[in-house]
Amino acid sequence: MTDSQSPSNAADRPRLTEAQKKENHIRSEQKRREAIREGFDRLASIVPGMEGQGRSEAIVLGGAIKLMREKILERQELIANAQAQGVDTSGWELEKATMEACARHMKRLWEEEHQGTNGNGVEGKKT
Repeated sequence: MTDSQSPSNAADRPRLTEAQKKENHIRSEQKRREAIREGFDRLASIVPGMEGQGRSEAIVLGGAIKLMREKILERQELIANAQAQGVDTSGWELEKATMEACARHMKRLWEEEHQGTNGNGVEGKKT
């Protein structure tokens, strides 16, 4: 192997100064944050009602989770309809843990939409 083909030896490279290390860290962190922002913008663009919400990560995530849960339930309805028509749906089912988590989440959403406090901190039905 010639010197130009050999891997760089760490001892041969000059050490970075603290300022250079800090600048590298800052650039890396900026890239990471930009990638996260772009990801949330992409997610917001495909979740109905989330367009323009890319800067509110909690809202975008909540909307994405709600959409996924709704799509899972729609899928289960399609499977049930197919089974009722005699279609073999073996292999179409999602994992049991996924379905249980979906059911818990939908129940929690329903409860949040249909319950609240009655003004004195006691939970009760909204009127």
